[in-house]
Amino acid sequence: MTGLEIWLLAVGLAMDCFAVSIASGIILKRVRLRPMLVMSISFGSFQALMPLLGWIGASFFSHLIESIDHWIAFSILAFLGGRMIMESFKDEGCKHEYDPTSLKVVLALAVATSIDALAVGVSFALLGIKQFSAILSPIGIIGFVSFALSMVGLMFGIRFGCGIARKLRAELWGGIILVIIGTKILIEHLFF
Repeated sequence: MTGLEIWLLAVGLAMDCFAVSIASGIILKRVRLRPMLVMSISFGSFQALMPLLGWIGASFFSHLIESIDHWIAFSILAFLGGRMIMESFKDEGCKHEYDPTSLKVVLALAVATSIDALAVGVSFALLGIKQFSAILSPIGIIGFVSFALSMVGLMFGIRFGCGIARKLRAELWGGIILVIIGTKILIEHLFF
């Protein structure tokens, strides 16, 4: 994957964090630095940790499925992207029943929003990332982008409330990005 693709992948993965952060900002109603930093750091950390865990797990068996690895990577990214696109059309409104200042809630949200990143880590192993040093840059970028977009989402939610969340359609755009990257991987392996 190129550097641009890694950044786009990171943005696609961070869209769940961004959407949850907007909802959390709506609940917070005002800037509260400590809970905002805790949430953003948690989201960024889990988004970086999960692909690493997926990569470690998949590295043990990637050699067994080399002939179809591009199909698996495409399937993972297309499934995740498709799911995000479908979820973007659900009308969830603005009522949210959770406390974004609770560490337990924030950690649960961090895990929930980073499950997709675990699957992407598997695709990294299938795409030929073999060295630990080679995975550090992608997971660092994914963690950074998730942290930054979480902080931006919190600020958007505080500043603009519910209206902005519906207009941005973050999950839709994130899903589209993942499907495009998966399709590009498949095309490159089949035709080049």
